[in-house]
Amino acid sequence: MRIRIRILVAAATLSLLQACGGGDDDATPAPAAAPYKTLSGAAPLVIGHRGASGELPEHTLAAYERAIARGADFIEPDLVLTKDGVMIARHEPMLDDTTDVATQFDASRKTTKLVDGVSTTAYFASDFTLAEIRTLRAKQSRSTRSSAFDGLYEIPTLAEVIALAQTEGAKVGRSVGIYPEIKHSTFHKGLFGANVFEDKLLATLHPIYGNSASAPVFIQSFEVSNLQYLRTKTKIRLVQLIDADDVKDDGSMSLVTPYRQPYDFVVSGDTRQFSDLLTSSGLDFVKTYADAIGPWKPYLVKTVNDQVDRNGDGRITINDRRVDGSTGVIEMAHAKGLMVHTWTFRDDASGYGFADPKAEMQYYMKLGVDGVFTDFPATGVAALKGL
Repeated sequence: MRIRIRILVAAATLSLLQACGGGDDDATPAPAAAPYKTLSGAAPLVIGHRGASGELPEHTLAAYERAIARGADFIEPDLVLTKDGVMIARHEPMLDDTTDVATQFDASRKTTKLVDGVSTTAYFASDFTLAEIRTLRAKQSRSTRSSAFDGLYEIPTLAEVIALAQTEGAKVGRSVGIYPEIKHSTFHKGLFGANVFEDKLLATLHPIYGNSASAPVFIQSFEVSNLQYLRTKTKIRLVQLIDADDVKDDGSMSLVTPYRQPYDFVVSGDTRQFSDLLTSSGLDFVKTYADAIGPWKPYLVKTVNDQVDRNGDGRITINDRRVDGSTGVIEMAHAKGLMVHTWTFRDDASGYGFADPKAEMQYYMKLGVDGVFTDFPATGVAALKGL
């Protein structure tokens, strides 16, 4: 009650001072705090990682359509090339884990190729024409998710993904962006020639979206030289992805081949690791050709395995890690004018330090990330609305 009386008296005194002209009429009101800590102050983007891949087989038109229906701002098609040079949406050049190729073609169609320096025997998209790819159907790649939709959906081309984004965006009355990733640029260079992949991508994007930094498009890659090349050819925003192998118990990053370096660095003899690109000088380097960084989320928030069962389920998992807060990468990137888009948030896995996926995304959003990749866009949208 005493506190309430003091507040009323103070309010009355302030009112009297203002009425008598006792206030500072020339004082400038304090600016309202920005609602978000993103680089631009706008809401962070929710990016459908391979579509709504937590609900439907990844990189299918159905998964992309579901992501848009769930409220995703962008959808992500990872891109590889077919034998006849068509860009299709697959996470890797190998078709084995995400399609029924093994039931449609015999093992004689398998070949052995080097993928980022690793000898790999598989059914490669680059050994199949688009007509052959059209006979395949997608399947769930994660054993912990439902296989009920296996065999229902075709493998889409980039052109089909773009058409879907535009059509479905018009239906929901908002722009839906695309976020293509050039997969294994050096691998494709060895098959098709230098920058053929990159040129194909721009030849598709520019007529539709224009050569503009305001286009609802981001192009991403784990390699560097292809992004540097693209910077000389396009104003579309570019994103340097930052990988790692694992997170150590003390919260530091494990960098093991082939997740240690961009593969074009390996080929050129550049000794810098992925982590070096997130130092002050590394970010200055990235800024010369890219508009954003896309680090794996443990680079941004330090979590420690201190063997405490925080959720009380009798097991020690990554969900139980102690969260020690920002590593400073977000803040440093923003200071240099770089956006930060991080990955991957899943309702059913990979919650370093968090058992609640919505709370996990909100934590990163509050730190200021400019975008989150999630297999479950509905959770990302809910996290944003709940801030």
